[in-house]
Amino acid sequence: MFGLPMNFGSTLDFMLAVLLVLLTVVLVIWKPLGIGPARAASIGAVAALLLGVIHLSDLGILWHATWNATLSLVALIVLSLLLDAAGFFRWAALHVARWGGGSGRRLFILLIVFSALVAALFANDGGVLILTPITLELAAVLGLERASTLAFALAVGFVVDAASLPLTISNLTNIIASDAFGLGFGGYARVMLPVDVAVVAASVLVLLALYGRVLPRRYDLAALDAPAQAIRSWSVFRAGWVAVPLLLLGAFFAEGLHIPLSAVVGAAALLVGVVAARSGTVSTRTVLRSAPWNVVAFSLAMYAVVYGLRGAGVTGVYGHWLASWAAHGTLPGVLASGLSVAGLSAGLNNLPALLTAILGIQGSGASGHAREAMLYGAVVGADIGPKLTPIGSLATLLWLHVLGGRGLNVTWGQYFRAGLLLTPPVLLAGLLALWAVLK
Repeated sequence: MFGLPMNFGSTLDFMLAVLLVLLTVVLVIWKPLGIGPARAASIGAVAALLLGVIHLSDLGILWHATWNATLSLVALIVLSLLLDAAGFFRWAALHVARWGGGSGRRLFILLIVFSALVAALFANDGGVLILTPITLELAAVLGLERASTLAFALAVGFVVDAASLPLTISNLTNIIASDAFGLGFGGYARVMLPVDVAVVAASVLVLLALYGRVLPRRYDLAALDAPAQAIRSWSVFRAGWVAVPLLLLGAFFAEGLHIPLSAVVGAAALLVGVVAARSGTVSTRTVLRSAPWNVVAFSLAMYAVVYGLRGAGVTGVYGHWLASWAAHGTLPGVLASGLSVAGLSAGLNNLPALLTAILGIQGSGASGHAREAMLYGAVVGADIGPKLTPIGSLATLLWLHVLGGRGLNVTWGQYFRAGLLLTPPVLLAGLLALWAVLK
């Protein structure tokens, strides 16, 4: 059951499919000649078509599997960029800093919780793009030393990925997994909200243990601006307080009304966008130009490359291996799925890792509780596991890029050391919490 095909043709297909995935991931991560992730993934997809690893007839299946997730993510990031341009997140960050009461340790904990909340509502990619600059600006205003600044930045960068579990809208991987298995917004949240609480608590404890010694004992509250001074457009700011609750309500009821999640998120972004266009202070054109439209191409192309593994039998072998563990109980199923996807995410990037797991689970024949354990375990592994390495997720690569642009360079060696200390205990806490919820 677990052996690879032994005839030459199948072995060649297997080797070709695996080699294409590896080479595509290398292109996505290393970006030779300035090639962006979307173009790199597209090159891999075209190569897969030309070499017969996938076929033109597969493209319709791939689009059906990814369009809702990718458009939802783009709409979420547009919404978050509009609110950021209005000063929404700086206003919130200044309130968080005041709630810290001048205690460096308390501010550290509050920023971790704030980052988890932003990631939950505006997705991990939006969270890292918005919160990283705000954190560095806050550190500069408070006059923090480099070690303290790096500790705050690492905490935010870690949590926006690791704590992007609670809602389907919190991570592209969550949306793709939910679409693939028909998980409703409410059903997904009932399982993953308590898991996310455990992950945030574990993150706080591990981050404090690792960086508590370099945190400032006190900071000067008088150095902080009044939160209201951060608002650039009060009309857009107020529209955000209307749009976000409506988004959550719409997402909850969308499944029963057969409305795609992307339509709900798009409507929320459109509402804020119309208000922004009328405000005269927030440029909707600038925001739309900066939106990650290439995520659509990246998601579809990456799925196409990974889909070749299915035809080569790789995902089938992987799926049966997962099912063999899940047959022994919920805990073995959760651990096998979560740890293996975490490892794949750290080495290959989390999107191809999760797509491989989804195709494997779909082809495994498992159902009921066993399939649930494998699926949710894979999501936990895909959201937390990437933090082991700098290449694990696009959010981490974006975070490193933002830090470098602000003069705070983090070497890959520094990141590896932090990732190896932070990720395993938080990942284990998340998987054990998932087992407790499912049990």
